[in-house]
Amino acid sequence: MTTTDTTMDTESATRAAASFNRCFETLDAGKGLIADDAFFDLYPPFWRLQLQGSGAFGRQLRAIASGPQTAQVLRVVPTASGFVMEHEESRRGQDPEVARRLWLCTLRDGLIVEAVGYCNGGWGDALRARHAVEAPMLRPWETDR
Repeated sequence: MTTTDTTMDTESATRAAASFNRCFETLDAGKGLIADDAFFDLYPPFWRLQLQGSGAFGRQLRAIASGPQTAQVLRVVPTASGFVMEHEESRRGQDPEVARRLWLCTLRDGLIVEAVGYCNGGWGDALRARHAVEAPMLRPWETDR
C-alpha cells in the first residue's frame, strides 16, 4: 500500500465513499469507481476471503444479496491514500437483516485499487430485539431499529 504526505480532501473522500456505498444497493461494482484489478480483502464474521477485480467484487455482492436492500453511509474519514467508510446495509424481504461494515479503501487515479472490509454480519429481527434487551446502546445511531 502506498501513501502520500497529504490526506485526501473531505469532499473527494465523501464523494468516493458515496459512490462505493451505492454498489451495495445496485449490486454492481460500477465502471469508473473500482479498478479492474482492484484487490479486496474481506472479513465477514468467522471467515476471510480475498477477491481480485471489480467483476469478482460485483459477483460477490450479487451472491450474498437476498432481497431489496439499502445502504447508508454513517461516517467517512479521509486518509492519506483514500478513505475509511462506515456504513449500514439493510435488507428487506422474507428474511430482513441489518449489517454494519467498516471499509478501508485505497485510491489511485480516482479509482479504488484496494479495499479491506470488516462486517459484523447480518442481524435479523430476532437478534436485534434480543440485543436491544440484553445490551442497550449508550450511543445508538439514528438508523438503529
